[in-house]
Amino acid sequence: MKKILYFYLLLMIPLISCCKNKDEAIEENKDPITVDSNNINVSILIDLSDRIDPITNPNPTMQYFQRDTEYIKAIEKGFSDHIKSKKIITYDDQMQIFFNPEPSDPKMNEFTKELKVSFNKATPKNYFESIDRKYSELPLNIYQSAIKDGKYVGSDIWEFFKNKVNDYCIKKDKRNILFILTDGYMYHENTKFTEGSKTSYLTTKLIKANNLTTSDFKNIIKKNNFGFVKANDDLKKLEIIVLGINPEKGNPFEEAVIKEYWENWFKEMNIKKYQIKSADLPSNLEPIILKAIADKN
Repeated sequence: MKKILYFYLLLMIPLISCCKNKDEAIEENKDPITVDSNNINVSILIDLSDRIDPITNPNPTMQYFQRDTEYIKAIEKGFSDHIKSKKIITYDDQMQIFFNPEPSDPKMNEFTKELKVSFNKATPKNYFESIDRKYSELPLNIYQSAIKDGKYVGSDIWEFFKNKVNDYCIKKDKRNILFILTDGYMYHENTKFTEGSKTSYLTTKLIKANNLTTSDFKNIIKKNNFGFVKANDDLKKLEIIVLGINPEKGNPFEEAVIKEYWENWFKEMNIKKYQIKSADLPSNLEPIILKAIADKN
């Protein structure tokens, strides 16, 4: 009897192995999600810290909040131009605006809801006019509300990248583009911490404390391992364009230090495609914004 059982067991082993290999093959052959780079998911993260305050940070040529609203118009134009270049049957695109933390004004939720737009093959042609109007009017309302409120609580960009960017800004089947409107400094009291020589924040005070005030700042950063604490492991599916870097006066290398911090941070998070631009006039940055959206490579 034992011999018979042993014989059957020997027969079953190759059958079990065959089934297992077949299951593994099926698992391996499952089609991965295909990314259609012609369908775009555009997000805009706005830093509503006191950088936008026309009293604290005035600019006689053009106030920084006004520059932001023009940047946003250019982003919307690039988004709309991209969709208009497609066949209607291929429409599958979206755009939205975020803040972190959320402003105290309850109207902000309504503004962001209005500014979350999407296109599909059933979208009527007059929807373009509606979006143009919304993106011409509502962003200014957002900035005016934040300035009127005057409670600038900082910009928690680090926490956004840690806990929200994957859910809010990345769609697996689309080309994902995130525009960040910020002066480049990063600070929020709820997420201010240090790990070794790296921090979750960047202020002009920290730059001075780290002696990053000479032309040798890159070597100092590398030697001391200064930088932002990594907030995410793998953001290779996200393209980022930072607009509005605006260093405080007094350190001729401050802007370069800010950009170095951001660039190193992006590399650590496996972001392959990014740009970091200063707070230039909108007329100078608009071509860069339009090209960033149009360029699929």
